[in-house]
Amino acid sequence: MHHSALLNVMIAAARKAARSLKRDFGEVENLQVSLKGPANFVSAADRKAEETLYAELTKARPGYGFLGEEGGIREGDDKTHRWIVDPLDGTTNFLHGIPQFAISVGLEREGVIVAGLVYNPITEELFIAEKGKGAFLNDHRIRVAGRKNLADAVIACGLPHRGRGDLALGLRETGAMQDQVAGLRRFGAAALDLAYVAAGRFDGYWERDLSPWDLAAGIILVREAGGFVSDCDGADAMLDKGSVAAGNETIRKEIVRVLKSA
Repeated sequence: MHHSALLNVMIAAARKAARSLKRDFGEVENLQVSLKGPANFVSAADRKAEETLYAELTKARPGYGFLGEEGGIREGDDKTHRWIVDPLDGTTNFLHGIPQFAISVGLEREGVIVAGLVYNPITEELFIAEKGKGAFLNDHRIRVAGRKNLADAVIACGLPHRGRGDLALGLRETGAMQDQVAGLRRFGAAALDLAYVAAGRFDGYWERDLSPWDLAAGIILVREAGGFVSDCDGADAMLDKGSVAAGNETIRKEIVRVLKSA
């Protein structure tokens, strides 16, 4: 498949960063006997991957701004463009040797996400999208699922845990949703959850307490796959509020309705 120059830049950067992540993932199992070893090792892997992404993306597009999970905001001369990057989404999965994690790269142009990439280096699944050009998994076109009833739907979610999120609200929301859906799933990597919605694997997804780098690439993947994305209140402020609800038009609305009832 022929990719645009922009997507080629993003894919090349992600694949280069993925090489070190794959090597590091292979080492994590050997560190599980140590309490401190794995966490420190994964933090270093995270930082190394982000620096690779920063170097590759900046080399190809000098002047673009950069917002990364590890390095924060790095201003560029071009104030209209900004990369939004998570070098390792699903850090806890990575730390425990669970192969459900991804590199996530989004490009924001004048406040609008115009391109996105989510890449799981272990499964070698590469999800890409560019504004107005559709969404693809390993060069095959993907679409959101067509189910209209929550009773038939499998919905992904995030769950609050110690030190993060509103546990009481999370319990109310999951309780309300469990009563209405065919299944709930919590996979632990927001970018991949959104990519799976785009590919029709999940019918919908919601989560709170997220950061822009968790969401940027996934938002355009879902939209270019024919889906709809909002914050958990139904508005278009995902990156500001740090919450997301996604699915086809009907399922997304139903998710927001259930969340409001909780």
